[in-house]
Amino acid sequence: MSSKQRGMAGAVWDFFCSLKLAIFTLITLAVTSIIGTVIEQNLTRQQYLRVFSEKTYNALNKLQFLDMYHSWWFIALLVLFCVNLICCSIKRFPRVWRIVHNPVLTPDDKMLKAFSNNDEVRVKGDLASWSARMEEFLRDNFAAPRKTVTESGVYLYAEKNRFSRLGVYVTHLSILIIFTGAIIGNLFGYKGYVTIAEGDTVSKFWLRGDQTPRALGFDLRCDDFSVSFYPGSQRPKEYRSVLTVIDDGKVTVDKRPIVVNDPLTYNGITLYQSNYGPAGDEVVQIKVKLRGEDKVDVLTFSRGDVATLPNGDKVRLADFTSSYRNFGAAARVEVIPVDGKRQVVTIFKNFPDFDKERKGKYVFTLVDFDQRYYTGLQVTKDPGVWVVWLGCALLVLGCIVAFFVSHRRLWLVLKEDKGKVKIRLVGSSHRNQPAFALYFDSLKEKFRAACS
Repeated sequence: MSSKQRGMAGAVWDFFCSLKLAIFTLITLAVTSIIGTVIEQNLTRQQYLRVFSEKTYNALNKLQFLDMYHSWWFIALLVLFCVNLICCSIKRFPRVWRIVHNPVLTPDDKMLKAFSNNDEVRVKGDLASWSARMEEFLRDNFAAPRKTVTESGVYLYAEKNRFSRLGVYVTHLSILIIFTGAIIGNLFGYKGYVTIAEGDTVSKFWLRGDQTPRALGFDLRCDDFSVSFYPGSQRPKEYRSVLTVIDDGKVTVDKRPIVVNDPLTYNGITLYQSNYGPAGDEVVQIKVKLRGEDKVDVLTFSRGDVATLPNGDKVRLADFTSSYRNFGAAARVEVIPVDGKRQVVTIFKNFPDFDKERKGKYVFTLVDFDQRYYTGLQVTKDPGVWVVWLGCALLVLGCIVAFFVSHRRLWLVLKEDKGKVKIRLVGSSHRNQPAFALYFDSLKEKFRAACS
C-alpha cells in the first residue's frame, strides 16, 4: 500500500473514530426524535389533512417525517452511530486490555513520581523479612500481591476490580445491541390498528397509511367495552375492552380485559388499547304518560325512530346527546298528534320532572340510554424487543461498573538504602480520585503502623 493510500485509509479511520462524529450523530438523533414526538406518527392521510394543508402533508410525507422511525435516513443514522462506536472501541481497547492483563509490575521512578498518592518510610532490618511483612500487609488490608524481585529491589503489586475498566465496553456493546434490536424491529416488525364493535369478531388489521388489510393469524372478538368518565364531565377516565382470541376454531384466550398500559400479547402480536368511539346511534328509553292518567308506556328509540301511541298519536326521537352542556343526557322528542299541531319537547335524564312543568298533553321522562361502542386497538409486532431488553440489562450493568466501580492499584517498592530498607507505597485509581485519596490516607496510617 502506498503512503497516499495509507494516508487516505488513515483519514477514513480517524473520521469514523472521531468524537465529533459521535456528538454529531447523537445530536441529530435527538433532534429527529423530537420531530417524531411532535408529529404523530403513522396516522392515515385523512387524519393528517385535518391538521396540515395538502402541500405540507406532501412535503412531510416526502421527507418521511410521518413514519420517521422506519425511514432510510433514520436507520442510516443508527448504523453510522454504531460504526462510530465500534471504531472508537476498537481504537482504544488494546491499551485498556494491556492494562488489565499486563500491568506494570516494576514501575520506574518516573512513573512512581507521577502518582499523587504515595508515602515512603525507612526502616531497620533486612529486605527479605520486610518483603514478607509487606506482603502480609497488602493481603490483610487490600488484596493478595504479585511479587517481583529484581537487582534493584522487591516490587509488590496488588489490584482490585481490574475488569471495571471494561465496563465502558459493556456499555458500548449494550448500545449496539439496543440499536440492533431497534433495526430488527423496524425492518421485520410493524404497527397497525384494528377497530372492533362490541360483539363483533375480526381476523384482519390495517397498517397505518395502507388500505390493504393483513391477516392477524387468529380471530379476535370484543365481548364487551366500557368507559368511565371523570365526575361532571365527558372526559374519559378509563376505557376497557374484554377480548377473546379464537385460534383454529378454539378459544385460546377467554375474555381477557385490557386497558391502557395493560396490553394483550398472543403469538408475538401485542394488542394495546388505543381509542374508542360510538358504533351506531344510541338506544334510548323514554316513558310517556298521558296527563291525568296512571298508565305509563316505555318506548325504545334510536335517533329518527317513530312510535305510535294507543290513541294514534305518534312520537319521534328527533335528536339525542349523551352530554348537553352541564345538564347530562338530553333528548328532543317530536309529538305528532292525529289532529293538531306538532310539538317538540326537550327532556333531561338528570331532571326527570322537568317536562311536568310544560302542562302538555303528555309527560315525557328520559329513563336511560345505551351506547354501543367500538374499541380501537393498536396491533404491534416487534421481533427485536427481546434484543432491546437484553441490551437494556447490559446497559444498566455496564453503567454500574463504569461509573461506580474503579480499578485500584497499589505498588510497594522495597529497596536497600544505606543499611536500611526504603519502603515506598504508591496508589492509583482510574476513576473517582477524591474518594481514592481519602481511602489512601487511611491506608497510609495502617502502613506506617505496620512499619513501626
